[in-house]
Amino acid sequence: MTKTILIAGIGNIFLGDDAFGVEVVRSLSRRTLPGEVLMKDFGIRGFDLAYTLLDPWHTVVLVDALPRKEAPGTLFVLEPDLTGLGDPGAMGMDLNPHGMDPMRVLNLAAALGPVAARILVIGCEPRDFGDELEGRMGLSPQVQAAVGEASNMIEELVGRILAEIKDQPMPLQTPVLITGNREVTS
Repeated sequence: MTKTILIAGIGNIFLGDDAFGVEVVRSLSRRTLPGEVLMKDFGIRGFDLAYTLLDPWHTVVLVDALPRKEAPGTLFVLEPDLTGLGDPGAMGMDLNPHGMDPMRVLNLAAALGPVAARILVIGCEPRDFGDELEGRMGLSPQVQAAVGEASNMIEELVGRILAEIKDQPMPLQTPVLITGNREVTS
């Protein structure tokens, strides 16, 4: 079976809530997802992800902790604007081999070749990344509580994407902010 959806967990396990994407992929690995889905923990390997983005995916779902000034543990779905990407020398787009910023990785991938996939980001508002010099192992309680809900969101999203691919009328909904157990459409 051809893999058409990539779920990419992003994050550094030594920096507290930055490990959100890694933990969500770990949570999803205990579930049964359709054969068209490939899940991978990319951690901080931005170059690996950039080259993987060049493969012929229908949809790539990046899962990461992203500060957006919401309450810690708030989940959101974003579809980034990819116009203008592809200049690896652009100001602020240098790539750190020991860290990963999704937009920098997308920029690098676009500089290497065409990124044909639809890109979605499942993000979680972090509480903190640990001590500035020492970091921290483990997620904060608020972000840990969001891992299961993010996994549920991704399962639902995968179902809608596969239905869309098979021309079944199940359109993607508008992005949703989820705080705790309540949903707020954005």
